[in-house]
Amino acid sequence: SHHHHLRDDEGEGGGGGDDDGKNGSLAGLVGSGGLVGLHGSSGSSLVSSARARVLSSPPLSTLLASSISPALVFELSSREKRARRATMTTHHFACQLPMFMPVGTQGSVKGLTALDLENARVQLILGNTYHLEQRPGSALIETMGGLHNFVSWKRAMLTDSGGFQMVSLSDLLEVSEHAVTFQDPATGNTTTLTPEHCMQVQNRIGADIMMALDDVVSSTANDPKRYEEATYRTTRWLKRCIAAHKRTDRQSLFGIVQGGLDLALRRKSCEELVPLNLPGYAVGGLSGGEDKANFWRCVDASLELLPENKPRYVMGVGYPVDIVVCVALGADMFDCVYPTRTARFGTAMVSSGLLKLRSRSFANDMRPIEAGCDCATCKRYTRAYLHTIVTREPVASSLVSVHNVRYMMRLMEQIREAIENNRFEAFVQQFMRKQFPRVRANDDYAVPYEKMEEDGHAPVWVREALAKAGIALKS
Repeated sequence: SHHHHLRDDEGEGGGGGDDDGKNGSLAGLVGSGGLVGLHGSSGSSLVSSARARVLSSPPLSTLLASSISPALVFELSSREKRARRATMTTHHFACQLPMFMPVGTQGSVKGLTALDLENARVQLILGNTYHLEQRPGSALIETMGGLHNFVSWKRAMLTDSGGFQMVSLSDLLEVSEHAVTFQDPATGNTTTLTPEHCMQVQNRIGADIMMALDDVVSSTANDPKRYEEATYRTTRWLKRCIAAHKRTDRQSLFGIVQGGLDLALRRKSCEELVPLNLPGYAVGGLSGGEDKANFWRCVDASLELLPENKPRYVMGVGYPVDIVVCVALGADMFDCVYPTRTARFGTAMVSSGLLKLRSRSFANDMRPIEAGCDCATCKRYTRAYLHTIVTREPVASSLVSVHNVRYMMRLMEQIREAIENNRFEAFVQQFMRKQFPRVRANDDYAVPYEKMEEDGHAPVWVREALAKAGIALKS
């Protein structure tokens, strides 16, 4: 039972930090910030009551580990095989895991208002540190009371480190031990990012969870030397991030496992990161176009070595099939632009795959996007109407985005309920049967996310990954 209540009260990384969270008490913060305590929704009281709950009631079994960090409490409540159901309490919100997190580049998810996101029951949105620093700038955001206030979002937020732009804005100038320098193709501006600056910017933005600056190499680079260098540098930069992080009482720093597609390097990365005793860990450097067989094996190798009692975040994963597989392997958190980006191209997500609403087959279809969906779009609009306006009228992007984000939230709600009721294996089998049906119904115009095997079975990589997780797909 050595997993119980591993205390991280010393601030992030087990060592010092400021004296903010030193003795594990947030009592000094509660009641200090004006309205704190009045609504019972203040972040510091959320975290301190979660801390009190964990300390007063030991878990029912050694499998249900928990951890207490200065600004985050993680409690596993049930599990089935490797799939986990947990609560992650942050300063602003108690998030139910596993969860999907929509990406709001500039602090707002494209085409959606904060109210749309609340109505879809989104728990946490992502902000992009690089883009926010370009516009409007973290100094301004700080004077506005942080990103939560600035964009009027009351629930949890996570900011990435800006490191991914090393891959996506690949007019990369150089990566040195000191910093990464890259040029924005849109503006021609050169940005130099150090771990220290990355922490300063994220501390100003004020998200509940911040990601360490990692040395990212594209997962399709095929450069063993560069992967190795990047893996070890990621650890060194993480230590610099830990030292530079100034708001440990309000914000939690997650480290990122790297290692390219080399399983031995991935394991080495985990071995170096785990002793740093962070509030949570991410698996990075994947979902960049690598082969799915490599993808699942890297996720699996990383998750096997990450602590049971900390949240585990697989970055950049947004296809439902991939999420279900990663949950089966033991992951808790996912983010991706996919649901909203695909909506802007007129594609809706349904339980049997994708509806390409531009297709003529929807011209006279009076059904909602998906029967039984409780989103605002499905309550009001038909496929025929959406077919008429997709990719033509800006509002169509918003309407389909509302549906796709709610689809992802419903998927995660179903996953959480299944794990709670020890029905996750049955859920996965049913989910895969719908995604990869032997025969499609005449009126089901959905297309699968990826090619099925000739015999209508789920792809080999899905079957292999699930087998590793102890879940068999009935043939």
